[in-house]
Amino acid sequence: MIASRPRRRLLEAPHAQHPSASPAPAPRGVATTPVRRLRQPSVTHWAAVAAVLGAGLAVALNVGKVPVALPLLRAELGLTLVQAGWVSSMLTTLSLVFAAFVGMWVGRLGALRMVLAGLAVCALASLAATLHPGWPMLITTRLFEGLGFMVVAVSCPALITAASAPEGRRFALSLWSAYMPAGASVAMLASPLLLPATGWQGLWVLTAGLMLLALLALWSQRSRFGAAAPTATAAGMSFLGPVRTALGHALPWLLALSFAAWATQHFAMIVWMPTYLQEERQAGPALTALLTGAMLLACVPGNLLGGWLVQRGLRRGTLLTAGQLAAGLGALVYSTDSLPDGLRYAATVFVSFAGGVIPAAIMSSSTVLARSPQQIGTLQGLYMQGAQLGQFIGTPLIAAVVAANGQWRSALAVTGPAALIGIGLGLAAGRLEDRLAGAAPVPATRSAA
Repeated sequence: MIASRPRRRLLEAPHAQHPSASPAPAPRGVATTPVRRLRQPSVTHWAAVAAVLGAGLAVALNVGKVPVALPLLRAELGLTLVQAGWVSSMLTTLSLVFAAFVGMWVGRLGALRMVLAGLAVCALASLAATLHPGWPMLITTRLFEGLGFMVVAVSCPALITAASAPEGRRFALSLWSAYMPAGASVAMLASPLLLPATGWQGLWVLTAGLMLLALLALWSQRSRFGAAAPTATAAGMSFLGPVRTALGHALPWLLALSFAAWATQHFAMIVWMPTYLQEERQAGPALTALLTGAMLLACVPGNLLGGWLVQRGLRRGTLLTAGQLAAGLGALVYSTDSLPDGLRYAATVFVSFAGGVIPAAIMSSSTVLARSPQQIGTLQGLYMQGAQLGQFIGTPLIAAVVAANGQWRSALAVTGPAALIGIGLGLAAGRLEDRLAGAAPVPATRSAA
């Protein structure tokens, strides 16, 4: 069986050993703060996992609604470019600064409580924005939507871990990695139909309703999330002890930086494509939304492929390196003006698909690196900060380069180095995986994974 491969047994020893076996010591160089061990169900409760995925899709729709409605918001509310920029970037800024900090509290407050509260805050804020339309109310409610989104995004992986058995956990977490491109692409594809009929207020009300439905679905599955219940800090153990343990090794940082490198490249395409289609090819809003949404949607099967490959035992470092290499090569194609438009568009779809293995490999790593819900939340917060860092730095860099040269192909000066950095980080992560595999002892019994 694949599960009996030595490398996977070594890497996943902390989670895989038999309940009667003694806890495996941590690899050399990793802190050994005692933490509450993860309780593992004997079977994966897929209905509960689906409810968590529904919560992710709902908040992703809440994120994706703003870019597609921004022209309408500017026209109706008289927003300046600066004000529109703040509305669009509020979620990115909050996650960039606070995601890891919020993740630290998942174990203490309870992942289910945090997700339910985050969904409720997002839904109420979305509804409030429609009651008194205007810049002050819009930016205030967007702040609360950003807080709710961040809480949901860093807490949901702990719920998935609690509801899944070891043999299905990596794949379940890889499904979670698809929540953002799936939700954002659905928002883009639906906007040409919804906005003319309902305006931006209708889109806000719809997303609020979907978040409330996700909240009810999650509440109906609450009995499946017992392992993610809140816990008090044990006597003699500091609150930050598990956090230091989770972040005290180099591998999570390499994974977060890899996420940043991929986000830089992915958001370059998201920024480039609508502008290119409308300004260079005179495409209408509906066609632009359709082509951009389809490109984003291609990331989802890439996420699923990445999860399947991780489940089969492929190293995360190998997946990261291959995904970054494919993204870099694809960028060379879609940035070449002399190539046919069809081929260039196909290259963007390929980059979105191939790069989709990167989030899956990174976000499923908590099955290896975390031993408690608090550590899962901390790691997921760190990964979110990495992704937002890539977007935060990459988007203005690309805009500056394009503005200086007047050619969108010059964005390759940003995406090319990002791909090279990502390849280097993937190789470094692979070497570190091998080192950890050599440091961890073989458990007394065969891995259940």
